[in-house]
Amino acid sequence: MNYPKFFDQIETIKLKDDLSALLGSLEGGEVEFSYLDVVKSAGHSCPTVAGAYILCLEGLKALYKDETPKRGEIFVTFKEDANDGVAGVIANVVTQITGATESYGFKGLNGNFARHSLMEFNAPINSSVKLTRKDTSKSIELIYDPSSIHPNPQMQQLMQKVMQGVATQEEKIAFGKLWQERVKAIFENISSVISIVK
Repeated sequence: MNYPKFFDQIETIKLKDDLSALLGSLEGGEVEFSYLDVVKSAGHSCPTVAGAYILCLEGLKALYKDETPKRGEIFVTFKEDANDGVAGVIANVVTQITGATESYGFKGLNGNFARHSLMEFNAPINSSVKLTRKDTSKSIELIYDPSSIHPNPQMQQLMQKVMQGVATQEEKIAFGKLWQERVKAIFENISSVISIVK
C-alpha cells in the first residue's frame, strides 16, 4: 500500500481502552491510532480529516495532560448538526479515536463501557468541538481553522479540469500531490490552525 510518506511522520494518538483490556482484544487496553488509520477509515486525506485528527490529538493532550486518555470515557460536543457542512466527517474520525457515538454505539456490559450517548450535536458552544472527561467533568474547547494554510495556486485550475472530466492522468496525479501538500502543511503548522478556547 502506497501513500504520502509524511503520514508516517505525524504524531500518533495513544489511549487506554478498558473494554478492550477486559475482552482480551488489546493487551492492557493500550491502543494507538495513526493518521494513516483514520485515512483508511475515511477513505481519503483532506484538510477536514486532518483537522478532526488534530482536534483529537491536541484536545486530548490538553484535557489529560500527563495522563493517558481513556477511550470510551470522553463526551464529545459539536455546535453543528450532524448533517451540516463537514460536521459528520469530523464526527466519524472523532468516533474512531474516542469511541464516542451519539446513539448507535455499544450499549455496554452490566452498565459499564457504554459508548452510546457520548456525542451531542446542535449544542450551545462557540467552538469546533468540546471534549469532556466523564471521570472529572473537566472540559476543553477547540477551534480548527486551516484558512491560513493556502493551497497551491495551481490546484484550483487542476481541480476544475478533474471535475469536468478533461484532466489527463498526469494532471490528476499532480492535483493529488498538491492536495496532499496542503494537508502536510496543515500538520506542519498545527499551532496556526488550532486554538484552545477553554
